[in-house]
Amino acid sequence: MNKILVANRGEIALRIMRSCREMGIKTVAVYSQADRNAPFVKYADEAVCIGPPPSNQSYLLGDKIIEVSKQLGVDGIHPGYGFLSENASFATAVKKAGLVFIGPSPEAMNIMGDKLSAKAAAKKYKIPMVPGSDGAIISVEEGKKIASLTGFPLLIKASAGGGGKGMRIVERIEEFEEQMKLAVNEATSAFGNGAVFIERYVAGPRHIEIQILGDSHGNIVYLFERECSIQRRHQKVIEEAPSSVLTPEIRKAMGECAVNVGKACNYEGAGTVEFLLDENKNFYFLEMNTRLQVEHPVTEMITGIDLVKEQIKVARGEKLSFTQADLKIHGHSLEVRVYAEDPCNNFLPDIGKLVTYKRPQGLGVRVDDGFEEGMDIPIYYDPMISKLITFGKDREEAISRMIRAIDDYKITGVETTLSFCKFVLKHKAFTSGHFDTHFIKDHFSPEMLSTENDEEAIVAALFGAKLMNEKQGSSKVDNRESVESRSKWKANRLN
Repeated sequence: MNKILVANRGEIALRIMRSCREMGIKTVAVYSQADRNAPFVKYADEAVCIGPPPSNQSYLLGDKIIEVSKQLGVDGIHPGYGFLSENASFATAVKKAGLVFIGPSPEAMNIMGDKLSAKAAAKKYKIPMVPGSDGAIISVEEGKKIASLTGFPLLIKASAGGGGKGMRIVERIEEFEEQMKLAVNEATSAFGNGAVFIERYVAGPRHIEIQILGDSHGNIVYLFERECSIQRRHQKVIEEAPSSVLTPEIRKAMGECAVNVGKACNYEGAGTVEFLLDENKNFYFLEMNTRLQVEHPVTEMITGIDLVKEQIKVARGEKLSFTQADLKIHGHSLEVRVYAEDPCNNFLPDIGKLVTYKRPQGLGVRVDDGFEEGMDIPIYYDPMISKLITFGKDREEAISRMIRAIDDYKITGVETTLSFCKFVLKHKAFTSGHFDTHFIKDHFSPEMLSTENDEEAIVAALFGAKLMNEKQGSSKVDNRESVESRSKWKANRLN
């Protein structure tokens, strides 16, 4: 494989290209008009504009991307995450065009891309499931019967998609009909698929995911877990590896279950199996993501394995170069997602220009980003500016290093989630490890950030005033010394 087209943008496109360059592989960028000056476009060996800013007129044009690949003699296409990364039809079209899709087979995507078929495949290996319906709910009446057996509170969830869309919490049977209709309508609107199912609502859950790697020779390993419980709107904001609550026994059991999920669909490449962990440390299969995850760097930091390079090697038909016994956890890693969002305004996107943009540096600090100072945050895409990653010998060092890195990260022109992330990292619920997916609901309100910012401003003002007073006091002394010196000079001169 001598040339790879990266069918994505921003930080993930740049991150993939760096690994390709280390492997001696040429890269091709495809970009929209909004990204014409982006770093990933400049970094690639070749770059082609494929359309206007909206993703459905550029980054989602699978046929056009394949056409560019064939024109430029590309060997393989890496989809990154998002956009076409879990599109089985695109993966099939890539293979039909005689190119290599750097990811799992279309068949594996189809099985794991639908939550119901994924659960059905996982059940063959007796993997723990959250109690609920076995399949899609056909009618409200059927749903009510299953709801009564499952118990309340419960979740109505969309079979397709994710990100919290098509998901409804139901507390009482009287609410069921209305909430089911809302879930079906939302799922239909978001995914074109209105199928929904029922799961028992797990109180105080933690979101734990297991990274797996499989090759085309039947080998599958797990690269331990990532803790992803700090979320807003069902989307992750802070991730870490390893989790602070898993015992070696639970880690092994979850890892083996994740490998079995991979076996259930003959998985090849990098994938992530997601689980819920309840307050009693019972775990349940949620779903599988058939792509590279946004938070993959924390796994790379604790294992020393470049997941993008492994994806490419698997796509070339190579066997995994390591076994499960070779894998060990080294240290601790954290990742915060730096979004152009205002945490004091319900995390709403804050679009604008990066007037100041200075990255933190130093030992154990990594920044995966796709922006430079002076660039605009486009309104057409996800508002993530970067991923800030730290590594330490243990969790305490990784946290303190992250707080320092956040303080060193200078961004003006847009509001960001950095202040919120710092709030979380300093909160006793997080530092103690006693938190779950309800952290924001239980521990955060916008006023807390305002209070913290006000306190910091007061401290800064007091410190500034102290310095000013000291400087003025020093100036008075200097002036007196100067007057005395001049007087002595005059006296000496007269003498």
